[in-house]
Amino acid sequence: MMEVIDYIEMKLPAKPDHIGIVRLTLSGIASNMGFTYEEVEDLKIAVSEACTNTVQHAYDKHDGGEVVVGFGIYKDKLEMMVADSGRSFNFNLVRAEIGPYTESSPVEQLAEGGLGLYLIETLMDEVRVMNHSGVTVFMMKYLNGERENYDTINPIGKTV
Repeated sequence: MMEVIDYIEMKLPAKPDHIGIVRLTLSGIASNMGFTYEEVEDLKIAVSEACTNTVQHAYDKHDGGEVVVGFGIYKDKLEMMVADSGRSFNFNLVRAEIGPYTESSPVEQLAEGGLGLYLIETLMDEVRVMNHSGVTVFMMKYLNGERENYDTINPIGKTV
C-alpha cells in the first residue's frame, strides 16, 4: 500500500462562513498535485457538499461544533475526510476502519444537503461513509483519473 506523502488537517467551527477556507485549501493542494482545473472544481464541489451537510445537520444550532477536514496526499491520488465529531482523527486508522457505502448506511443527513451523497459519489472515484461518534465522509480522487480521449486534451483542458 502506498504511503501518504503529506497529511493536512483542518479543524474549523461548523459554520457556513468557514467552508470557503476549506475550498481554498483544497484548491491549493489539488493544484500543486497537478489536478486539472475541472478536477479541482469537482473536488471543491464534493468537499463543500460534505462540509455543508455537517454545518446544516450535525450539530444543534446552539452547540456550535466543529468540522474536521483531512487531506491525505499521495503520489497518484488525493484522499479527503470530512468528519463532524469535532475530534482529530488518526487518518490511517479511520481509513482502515471505514467501510463501503451501502444503502443501509446511516447517511440520511447527507441526502438532505442539496444533491448530497449522489453528487459526491458522481464526482469522486471512491466514497465511503462511516457513522461512528459522528459521520465521517471519505472521498478519493486519482490524479490521472478516468478521462475520455485522454490523449486529445488541448491546453485549456477541454477534450477535443
